[in-house]
Amino acid sequence: MAESNKELLVHSIFRRNPITLLVLGICSALAVTSQMTTAFVMSVCVILVTAFSSLTISIVRFQIPGSVRIGIQITVIATLVILIDLFLKAFYYDLSKQLSIYVGLIITNCIIMGRAEGFAMSNPPIPSFLDGLGNGVGYGLVLMFVAFFRELLGGGTLFGYQVLTLTTEGGWYLRNGLFILPASAFFLIALLIWLFRTIDPEQQEKE
Repeated sequence: MAESNKELLVHSIFRRNPITLLVLGICSALAVTSQMTTAFVMSVCVILVTAFSSLTISIVRFQIPGSVRIGIQITVIATLVILIDLFLKAFYYDLSKQLSIYVGLIITNCIIMGRAEGFAMSNPPIPSFLDGLGNGVGYGLVLMFVAFFRELLGGGTLFGYQVLTLTTEGGWYLRNGLFILPASAFFLIALLIWLFRTIDPEQQEKE
């Protein structure tokens, strides 16, 4: 039985979350989650690219020759990424510098390519848009989860605002250096994957 649009969106976020189910997009989760601000901006960028690339590819899917479909998909995704990168550089230059090359690397994100090839090429525009939106939001939620704990426990701040008063500033909280390191994202993602697969055993690998 085909999923309704609502089920498609919700399942793409939770039951088919690209990180917790397929363990995709890990590199950016390590690189941009030291602060919630950069994680949020990266999440928004991926959501926009995933949703609108799936929509665009679905609209033109019947005009795309099979022999060049991957090249066309990459062209669509790259165009959207370039537009977002130029927008950030024009209006949010400091954030653009913090994100460095990682916005450009969205082009190679397996989540986006996977949804374009695996769903958008064989489904109508609206379901494709919702599938891309759901996968992007699912990815973004994981990034925000990781960034929340890394920034809070690593620096005592959230979105750059001091939440926990550090001992170096006369407070009670001692900064946890582990969460400053990118490796801490591995532990947090592993914890989240365990939580998702405990709640929904169908996500566990079958022996």
